[in-house]
Amino acid sequence: MAEVVCKATRESFGMALCEMAKTNKDIVVLDADLAAATKTSIFGNEYPDRFFDCGIAEANMIGVAAGLAAAGKTPVAASFAMFSTGRAYEQIRNSVAYPGLNVKIAGSHAGISTGEDGATHQCLEDIALMRTLPGMMVLNPADHYEMMEATKAALKHDGPVYIRLGRLAIDSFNDPGTYKFELGKGITLHEGNDVAVVASGLVVNEARKAVLALESEGISARLINIHTIKPIDREIITKAAKECGQIITVEEHNVIGGLADAVCEVTSSECPVKVTRIGVQDRFGYSGPAWELLEKFGLTETNIGNVIREVVKNK
Repeated sequence: MAEVVCKATRESFGMALCEMAKTNKDIVVLDADLAAATKTSIFGNEYPDRFFDCGIAEANMIGVAAGLAAAGKTPVAASFAMFSTGRAYEQIRNSVAYPGLNVKIAGSHAGISTGEDGATHQCLEDIALMRTLPGMMVLNPADHYEMMEATKAALKHDGPVYIRLGRLAIDSFNDPGTYKFELGKGITLHEGNDVAVVASGLVVNEARKAVLALESEGISARLINIHTIKPIDREIITKAAKECGQIITVEEHNVIGGLADAVCEVTSSECPVKVTRIGVQDRFGYSGPAWELLEKFGLTETNIGNVIREVVKNK
């Protein structure tokens, strides 16, 4: 197993941008006065002539990115998820998604783990917003190694992509020596047939710890990491539904419009099973320490394990 790296995926994102820029001279990065927070500053320090701070004007930033893409560049536009997807939604829809331009949009500080910044900055709707746009790919990597590979894959992909970045430093669990990233393909992290746990983003590792701990109780839970929420891996979800009979989704997002709904869309047409949703239950967040908020909203190992027990017990 590789060395565990404790790093926020926003930092991994910045590192991957720099790595790809060495060989792809068309990559340019735009930020909305938050480069130090989104970690696009890593790229800006290395390639100042290819970095543009658009100021606190996210809608304009997306317009500039669209123009650069139309001119043949590969622009990456970053800000907090609340602003890059919320404030600039119309521009993303009409100037990027509608013409299918090759713009990569990064949303940092997404989810409850934004912590003390509070409800106005804890974007719990970004995946839902981006998932509704025709042709928009939606990525939500789970750790340092996955974010590195996802960013590289997104930059090679021809078309609009939304990448969700986390503020909180988290331990890696993937082994770069064996890890293989493929757009649109889920990864089975742990085999089991009592129930399938489908998770995405920061909470994948919390679900992994819960699943492993339950082995000692004789509970065999399958764990699937969905790093690409759109297009979602219909095959891996359908297989899990057929073989496990029940699914639990885990996401640091509103349970409406995100991973849970994406999974339900697959199961309802391919293999109808009960889906239990762990996530933010259609409400806003509030200010507090990140890990305390994650625990309060049921997104840590303890609650995930309790839900798995209950689902298996009542199966």
